[in-house]
Amino acid sequence: MLVQSIVLGIIGVFCILDSRVLGRMNFERPLIVSTLVGFALGDLEKGLIVGASLELMSLGLVNIGAAAPPDMNMASIIATAFAILSNANAETALTIAIPISVLGQMLGILMRTILSNLTHTADTFIEQGKFHKARRIHILYGTLLYSLMYFVPIFLAIYFGTNLVSRIVEAIPEWLTDGLTVASKILPAYGFALLLQTMLTKKMLPFLLLGFLITAYSGLGVTGIAAFACIVAFVMVQIYGKNSEGVQEPDALDEL
Repeated sequence: MLVQSIVLGIIGVFCILDSRVLGRMNFERPLIVSTLVGFALGDLEKGLIVGASLELMSLGLVNIGAAAPPDMNMASIIATAFAILSNANAETALTIAIPISVLGQMLGILMRTILSNLTHTADTFIEQGKFHKARRIHILYGTLLYSLMYFVPIFLAIYFGTNLVSRIVEAIPEWLTDGLTVASKILPAYGFALLLQTMLTKKMLPFLLLGFLITAYSGLGVTGIAAFACIVAFVMVQIYGKNSEGVQEPDALDEL
């Protein structure tokens, strides 16, 4: 069990560093990470089954800006390992994944808080000309903290059992849970604000307001609004594209 716990902890570290070091090759998706767990534990079929079920749960979870959705990556590793080691079915694994994803979400919010403070420390080092220390914070400390954030919970959950994770979630004080819940609601808004700061222009503002009003008053789901937006974008490209084709740029020779 010790070797298996270490191997799964290393898989967790590899998957969490996918989008941070490796360039996002989708190893952190539940289907892929559960398959890796199944391969490591010698039951590839159950890894695929559990991974497919968890992938369906996580299709609507998108990490935008500073938002911290439920951590289905950590949940997939622990739930798949539980299903294989205890010979449980996929439905049982899903019930295990829910509290683990909540714990991973809380750890993610805590990690983002720590890293934001380290960023200010790096800025101070840059102002002082200590560039090697600033590089160490971004490259070494950030990678190490994210690795520990995954390796430790996965190792403990596999080595001591998934009941340990459930007890940890239940033992978290209510004031801390409420605070993290508030933070998880603020961070998505902050993330969208950061995106709008770089993307929003006067020409794009009417579309932003239109999308907001449709979302608020139409009762449509995200899928319906996205389909409507795609149709509007297609029509506008056809209209403005044809108009732009009819306008010819003045010849450089004519300007002479």
